[in-house]
Amino acid sequence: MTGTVLVTYGTKNGSTAHIAESIADALREKGLTVETMRAGSVPFVDRYDAVVVGGGLYAGRWHKDARSFVRRHRKDLAGRPVWFFSSGPLDTSASERDIPPVRGVRRAIQDLHARGHATFGGCLDDDADGWPARWILRSGNGGDFRDFEAVTAWASGIAGELKG
Repeated sequence: MTGTVLVTYGTKNGSTAHIAESIADALREKGLTVETMRAGSVPFVDRYDAVVVGGGLYAGRWHKDARSFVRRHRKDLAGRPVWFFSSGPLDTSASERDIPPVRGVRRAIQDLHARGHATFGGCLDDDADGWPARWILRSGNGGDFRDFEAVTAWASGIAGELKG
């Protein structure tokens, strides 16, 4: 592959954006050309040779911008290599075992014949927006559970497939 990879994401407080940027950096380090963009800002995907789509998990659902992106671009995504990632568990579970995708993501994986999916730990900082976030933080369940070594390793696998 000699074209460009799009890494796009839906995020509420920025944690998933940081994961997306880490994926993009790892792909660049392997010699790929990469663009990173919020899922709600992507006007088209036909100029990209491959796409990585990520979404933060909120109450068992992928971020709405990631869901909308997949629906809006379903036809064009079907013709290129696609990977999905999720972020969200506010504990160490994503580093300890493979967490399957939520139902909507699982359906998109099947429909688009996606090449893979990974779930990474999430991050909920004290400055997070929204009453659910504040409630989670008050209950003592916030923190940063992202494993950037795992993110880089997963992205390196994608690069290997694309360059293979």
